[in-house]
Amino acid sequence: MNIAFISTRIAGTDGVSLEIAKLATILRRLGHDYCFCAGELDADAAPGQLVPEMHFAHPEARWIHDHSFGATEAAPGLEERIAAQAARLTAALARFVEEQRVDMLFVQNALAIPMHVALGVALTDFIAATGIPTLAHNHDLAWERPRFTVNCIPGILARCFPPVLPSLRHLVINSLAQQALAARKGVEAVLLPNIFDFETAAPAMTPANADLRATLGLGSDHLLILQPTRVISRKGIELAIELVRRLRATQPRSRLLGKEPVLVISHHAGDEGFGYLEQLRAQAARAAVPIIYAAQHFSPQAEATAGRFTLWDAYVHADFVTYPSLIEGFGNALLETLYFRLPALVNRYPVYAADIAPLGFDLVEIDAAADPANLAAITSETVEAVVEAIMDPVRRRRMVESNYHLARQHFSFEAVTPLLASLIR
Repeated sequence: MNIAFISTRIAGTDGVSLEIAKLATILRRLGHDYCFCAGELDADAAPGQLVPEMHFAHPEARWIHDHSFGATEAAPGLEERIAAQAARLTAALARFVEEQRVDMLFVQNALAIPMHVALGVALTDFIAATGIPTLAHNHDLAWERPRFTVNCIPGILARCFPPVLPSLRHLVINSLAQQALAARKGVEAVLLPNIFDFETAAPAMTPANADLRATLGLGSDHLLILQPTRVISRKGIELAIELVRRLRATQPRSRLLGKEPVLVISHHAGDEGFGYLEQLRAQAARAAVPIIYAAQHFSPQAEATAGRFTLWDAYVHADFVTYPSLIEGFGNALLETLYFRLPALVNRYPVYAADIAPLGFDLVEIDAAADPANLAAITSETVEAVVEAIMDPVRRRRMVESNYHLARQHFSFEAVTPLLASLIR
C-alpha cells in the first residue's frame, strides 16, 4: 500500500515528527510505500507535497487559532474564515491523494489537538466524503490542554477533534487517552505508544562530536546535566534548575568530587513564545545556577547540519538527564534517555505514572504534580539519589542496563510491528 502521513509539520525534532520517522521505517520494512503531506517538510523528506497553509504557524491558521480560544464569543468573520481555509485545504488534500495514488491516510495529531482548526475541519470533511481508510494517531487530545478549554468553536471541536467516522480508526499513545476517548466519544482506540529503535546500537563519541563540550564552554571539571526538551512551560524546567542548585550545595558538591553541575537545554524556545525562557533565566540567575540554552548549537533536523551537532551528540556527552515534565502524551525524550543508557530524574506526570512506572523502570522520581513552582519536590533524598546515580559506577550500570532492557521489551520497533501490520492490510 501507499500510505500518506499527514500533519501540520513533519520536520525537525519535535515528538510527532520523530515518531513519524520511526513509523515510516517500520512500514517500509513491512513492504509498504509512504509519502508525506504537511505545512513543513525536511529537505530530505520522503516524496509528497508541501502545503504551507497546512502549518499551524501559517498567518491565517494563527489568526483562526487566536480568535477561537480564550473567548466564548466569536469574532466577526471567524466562521467564514475557517470554512474558506478548510475548503482550500480539502482541495489540496484531494490533489495530493490523486497525484500520489494514496491508499491510506495516517494522520498524525492533526485530528487531535486543535493547533490548526481549519486543517482538522478539512481532514474530517475529506475523509467523510471519500471514505478513504484512515488511521488517526492522536498524540495530544484537545481536552488534555487547559488553553483550549475556553473557546467559541465548541461545535467544531466536538465534530473534528477527533471525529468519529466509518473509515477512520483511532490510535492513542497512552492508556489515559484510550480511556478518555471511550468515555467521551464511545471510540475504542488502539494503544500505540511512543517507540524507539532499540535494535540499533546507540551512537558513540566520534571526531565529529568530540568537541561538543568545548563548544558549549564546558571542561572535564563540569557535569553536563541535560534537559533534552523544547522550552515550553509544561516541561517543568524550573525543577531541573532547582535540582542543579541543590547539587551545587556544599555537601553534594563534595560528593561530586568538586565537579560543577551545569544545566544544558538542547531544544529551542519559541513554540509558545520566549517568555518562559526568560523566566527560567531569571530563576537561574537568582539561584546562581549556570544554564546553557544551546539550541543554536544543535541541528533542528535529526541529522547534523553545517556547524551544528545532532541531539544524539548531546546524549553521548551527558552525565545525567532531567525530565521533570508536568504533562506528556508519552515521553519521547525519556525513551531516548533509556536508549543511551543514561540515568535520569523524572517527574511522575500522569502518563508516566499510568503506563511507564508500573513496568519497573529504575529512575530518580519526584512528585511535583502539575506545579512547576513546587520546588520542594526536589528533596534531600532526591539529591542523594542523583549523586549516587552519577558517581557510583555499580549503581549507575545496574540502573541503565535494567532500564534499557525493559524499554526494548515494551517500546521497541519489534514490540509494535505486529500491531502495525494488523492495522494496515
